[in-house]
Amino acid sequence: FSTSKGAAEVAWASFPDASWIIFETSSSQVPNFPEYVVVGVLNDLEILRCDGETRRNKPKQEWMNRVTEDDPLFWIWTTQLCVNYLQRSKGNIENIKQLLNQTEGAHIWQWMFGCDWDDETDDITGYVQCAFDGEDFISLDPSTESWVAAKSEAVFTKMRWERSGQIQRYKHYIHKVCNVGLKNFVRYGEKTLRRTELPLVSLLQKSSSSPVTCHATGFYPDRARLFWTKDGDELLEDVDPGEILPNEDATFQTSVTLDLSSVPSKDWDRYHCVFQVSGDKKKYVTRLDQSKIRTNGESGVSSWCTVQYPSQGLQEGRVNCTAVWAIGRHNSERPVPNPND
Repeated sequence: FSTSKGAAEVAWASFPDASWIIFETSSSQVPNFPEYVVVGVLNDLEILRCDGETRRNKPKQEWMNRVTEDDPLFWIWTTQLCVNYLQRSKGNIENIKQLLNQTEGAHIWQWMFGCDWDDETDDITGYVQCAFDGEDFISLDPSTESWVAAKSEAVFTKMRWERSGQIQRYKHYIHKVCNVGLKNFVRYGEKTLRRTELPLVSLLQKSSSSPVTCHATGFYPDRARLFWTKDGDELLEDVDPGEILPNEDATFQTSVTLDLSSVPSKDWDRYHCVFQVSGDKKKYVTRLDQSKIRTNGESGVSSWCTVQYPSQGLQEGRVNCTAVWAIGRHNSERPVPNPND
């Protein structure tokens, strides 16, 4: 479902597109895993959490305490929701197990509800998805406002939810609850969400004949690209880009691998690993320097070098190296801004 309002009603319209997602997970007979947990995520950043053990909804970011400025009872009524959903989730997972005739063993039921905000049009788009044991089960199609069964066993659930008016309930949540909550959360966390952190970049190689992986970690936001260039032109062949993955400190990491098997070593300096934040023309480059690539050795000792560079210009940075224990040997550095950007 989507909705839009006039530009005059848009708060924080200059903020990039944002998403607010609630992940609810119920488990049965899964060792060392809570029977029920709910996590609220704003732009891939965990901001609240409630589980069946604590039975309390708690902020995961300091600035989320500001929610009581607009809703003094927020943590009270959302905690009550968590407790109610906990009871409901037990019935849900048991019903699904019976429906699929999988009453024995460990099982997980996942439910995702959220909305995306386009700050330029002020459109709000919502979505609902459910999965059982990691496989899609049923989802909501916003374009047709109907439930979509991902497998034949979900048809019964689809019919039951359509009869019970679940679609209207979710439309209300998307346009009233998710819409308002998303924009408020963005306002509370503006300083954190607007920040830009550049990554540490490492050049890794399993052996002298293996492809070279450029690994970037510690960057924010996740709207960024990491790619290889040759003589300044982006390479589309002989490269294997990885996914952007979250770190525990609310930053992100990614990698891109380059196959150099047909490239003479004398030509390696024509290659660069480039990091670029979406919407920013500035590119940060790391030259493919053989002296900064280390392959696995018998000792397993790694040399980790960090280059600090100024935010403006291309002045030479100070290099500090520390020997650390690692699987492979590699160096790490802050990428250098491209003077042509």
